[in-house]
Order: sequence, then C-alpha cells, then structure tokens
Amino acid sequence: MKKIVAIVKPFRAQEVLEAIGEFDPDTVLVSEAKGYGRQKDKLPQYVGSEYDPVYLPKIEIIVLASDELAPKIVTRMVEVARTGRIGDGKIMIFHLYGEVDI
Repeated sequence: MKKIVAIVKPFRAQEVLEAIGEFDPDTVLVSEAKGYGRQKDKLPQYVGSEYDPVYLPKIEIIVLASDELAPKIVTRMVEVARTGRIGDGKIMIFHLYGEVDI
C-alpha cells in the first residue's frame, strides 16, 4: 500500500481529483494548505490576487492506493497538475507497511 501526498495549486485541484477518480483508489483526503517552495519572494501576485509571498494557498491531496496502482495515479496527477510555471507543487510517495483494523 502506498500513501501519495500531492500539493497542488487550488485552481488545478478539481481536475486532479477527477483524474484520481478514474482509478478508484482506496481513500482520498483533501485539505487546504498554505506554504511556499522555490517561488518564495518571486511571485508577488498569484492568479490575479495579491498574497503574502511567504504563504501561498495550496491544496493537499492524500491518496491511499495499492502498490500496483500508485505509479499510474502519480503519472496521471503530474499530467493534470503541471502548468509549467514555478509553484506547480510536489508529489511525495510513502510506503505503508501494514494496516490495522479497528
């Protein structure tokens, strides 16, 4: 089992979620996040609005999927989320060693 954590731009989140839905993963969690990467102090305006460049709005998407399905989901997420501009986001993949039934 893999845990995929994707940080994407807010205006790309819905498209990413629709793309993930094509694979019917076990679990999908979505939350709002704020942060910055390399774009810190390089992006005074963000999608037409001014923001404090220290913390830009992002969407965090967490997906739990089988080992076989995870690479396909990640590839599709990258295709949909990428704009080619700074601040597109990150995707992190973690291996889950076991599950506990409660």
